[in-house]
Amino acid sequence: MKKRALILAMITFIAAATSEPSINMVRAEETQTEENTGLTSELPIKTLTQSVIDENPYMAASDSNIHHDCYNTDSTDEVLPVGIYSEINVSYEKTNANASPAIFFDSYGHAVVPLLGGLAIRDINAEETQTLGYFSPKQHDNGEYLIQSSYSFVDESNRLVCPTNNNHVLMLKATDEDGNVLPEFEKVLDIDIKAAAEAALGKTLDQNLLAVVFDYEGNLWFATGGFRIYPDRKQQGAMGYISRTAIDAILNGEETDLSDAVFVYELAPGEGAENGIAASKDGAVILTNQNCYLLQADNGVKKIWETPYESAGAKESKEGDETTGGGLAWGSGCSPSLTKDLVMFTDNQETVNLLALDMKTGEVVANLPVIDELPEGSQVAVENSAIVYDNGAGTVSTIVCNWFGAGSANLGKEDSDSSIQSYTNIYDENWLKQGNKMITPGVERVDTIKTEDGYEMKSIWCRSDLSDTSMMKLSTATGYIYGYVQNLETGMWQYIILDFETGETVFSMDVASKPMYNNMAIGMYAGNSGNSLYCPTGYLELLRLQDRFVYLPEMPYRKVDLDQAMRNVLSQEKFAADGGLGDVEGWLNTITIENVHPNTTVAIRMKGISGETGSLKLYAYGTDGTLKEVPAEKWHIQTEDGETPDTLSEDVLYEVHMTVEDGGDFDLSETEKEIKISAVLGI
Repeated sequence: MKKRALILAMITFIAAATSEPSINMVRAEETQTEENTGLTSELPIKTLTQSVIDENPYMAASDSNIHHDCYNTDSTDEVLPVGIYSEINVSYEKTNANASPAIFFDSYGHAVVPLLGGLAIRDINAEETQTLGYFSPKQHDNGEYLIQSSYSFVDESNRLVCPTNNNHVLMLKATDEDGNVLPEFEKVLDIDIKAAAEAALGKTLDQNLLAVVFDYEGNLWFATGGFRIYPDRKQQGAMGYISRTAIDAILNGEETDLSDAVFVYELAPGEGAENGIAASKDGAVILTNQNCYLLQADNGVKKIWETPYESAGAKESKEGDETTGGGLAWGSGCSPSLTKDLVMFTDNQETVNLLALDMKTGEVVANLPVIDELPEGSQVAVENSAIVYDNGAGTVSTIVCNWFGAGSANLGKEDSDSSIQSYTNIYDENWLKQGNKMITPGVERVDTIKTEDGYEMKSIWCRSDLSDTSMMKLSTATGYIYGYVQNLETGMWQYIILDFETGETVFSMDVASKPMYNNMAIGMYAGNSGNSLYCPTGYLELLRLQDRFVYLPEMPYRKVDLDQAMRNVLSQEKFAADGGLGDVEGWLNTITIENVHPNTTVAIRMKGISGETGSLKLYAYGTDGTLKEVPAEKWHIQTEDGETPDTLSEDVLYEVHMTVEDGGDFDLSETEKEIKISAVLGI
């Protein structure tokens, strides 16, 4: 058994399970109040170094897929809520059967979600979710097929790239050149990948198309498979790519011979992908039920390495178990997650191990058992991709979550098509009805550390009390991990925030105790507002956790629209280039307020700022796009009690009060009686 830092985590669990919240935890009923009568948490800002990732030039610079990026890191450098008078707001679904389960974003900030078997850009902040533009196979293509949203993504030109359940890949133009959403998306590419691959192989494929991704040269890689591929059933699968030259030719309206453009690697019968594909500058990383591959495009599929791993096979509940479901995969349940130097994933042995492979050679350079201190007989299946954070200084942190019990037992049937990504096909019925008591707990952080002799792994913390299926999200801007769980003592579904350093639950906010408020066992979604953490539910509500970090002190009855309030990291380089002097302090706050008076004071609540008050300057963007210092008479900083401190502490919540003139130097809105400010502190 491994020794772990569990004491602090268990203290937190005990506090959360009692009727009295711990001092740094916030309950929903305490925060859904007027600005100055609620409570704010005592979360300090614990900024981490931004993730080290080479941006893919063929994918949007945004949360372009459900795992955030083509490394599949599930971490973001964007700001997320930090307990500043936090509240939960809702967008109600009136078209689909459930709230939007998969969400990703284009570079304009538009949310891309499933709709009517296809994809749509929708306003997911509206009280009722509004469709701005969409593509429905049945309505626009006379097709009976469905788009597989889980492994769709946004490319560099804001086109949507989508695998379908009839083995095609589509590219959809969703916006015009100015970023305006097209009411009906234009299908600009449609390739039957399975037919092209079968023609190249000269044999029939028994598996369906599962996932696609662009590599760093713009080639579109694909893999066949499903969420459960049994080797003994000998299904024929494949993986390969469509050349960028062919894709560009098709987009230019040219006739293209796919026989010269589709390259295929034949898998052994019974081998297939069970999750998504990752890509880095080194190539495409595909994890099957038996092996991990690094592949490159070289006028054919060039296998750089192939690394086998062990699996105990598909895991199911046993007679007498409290759970009734199981896992999703026969092999690893992870989509592979990357750093520049490593490939990270879990195997699927009886005791699950985290593996780190050298990106260049495929050698297993480190491994460690994970979530292995549960009661005897407990099963572990890591089915959601691990969070992977590379700090650039030799340490890669990985957070893995047990998922066992949420998967449908029907996936094991011979006639099951596990490539179909539908709600009822994937999930255990009893988990949907009874919640997280039907899954096995376990969340662990493991660090992979580069040493003079290679790599070593060590457990940093483990939560054997926490049952999570939500594909947690790490924010480097705040230093916290965000999730959605059910308190098994109260039955209450909750947003939670974990301290990245300790694993301690430092914040929770209640949502509902009804069973259908599960989060559908998929992701938490950040976007780029710096103040919204989206969580779908199995009911009709898409939740978003938000901080009320801005208010109008002269009009306390008025609530600022939080969907018009953004917080973003402004780099020192950008700050200086735009005209700021000294060092940037805190985050850039961009706020739009309607129906304002000629002069309106806006109060911005800030954490994580320090220094001498007298040395602080407030900068705001002007209409020319440059930062200008706000005159001293137009702003001041104070505590919540109205006191003016001489020295600022990072652990204290402060308020910056700025008076803005409608149409003045710092009003970025051209609309009368509306102001938009974008301000940041400097020191």
